[in-house]
Amino acid sequence: MSSIKLNTVKMKLFAVALLSLMLQATTAHAVEAGKPLPALGLAEVQSAKGQFVYIDYWASWCGPCRQSFPWMNALHARLGSKGLKVVAVNVDAKRADADKFLTHTPAQFTIAYDPQGLSAKILAIKTMPTSMLVSPEGQVLFVHSGFRTEEAGQLEARILSALGK
Repeated sequence: MSSIKLNTVKMKLFAVALLSLMLQATTAHAVEAGKPLPALGLAEVQSAKGQFVYIDYWASWCGPCRQSFPWMNALHARLGSKGLKVVAVNVDAKRADADKFLTHTPAQFTIAYDPQGLSAKILAIKTMPTSMLVSPEGQVLFVHSGFRTEEAGQLEARILSALGK
């Protein structure tokens, strides 16, 4: 075999091996109801172990996120003392973008920051906002994509049902 063909074969094998390693390193686990919530590396979520936690992924450029924040403020006010913790995870690369959003749309619940979007990649989040309810045992009870004001009552009914209220 000529050295050119041998080098081409080696390059192809190297490319396949590199692609395989890259895929393994970025494999995402789509979040699903009934499955345990994977470790996200977010202290704000970790500290909620043992209680129900409503996790909401958001970004400053997301229009529906602006609509969901007042609802989540009300949800936190009504159900926070009944065992529900609300954690909104921001995925903006620039903290200033999130801060500007929060100036106009304040949050009265816990905000976590994930500027590299690592936890969103673990969960394979594709839509902003995406939210989920997690049980005190760490099981994902449901996942919801998007936010529409007219669906807020149904979403809250699911949360109340899970809380046994």
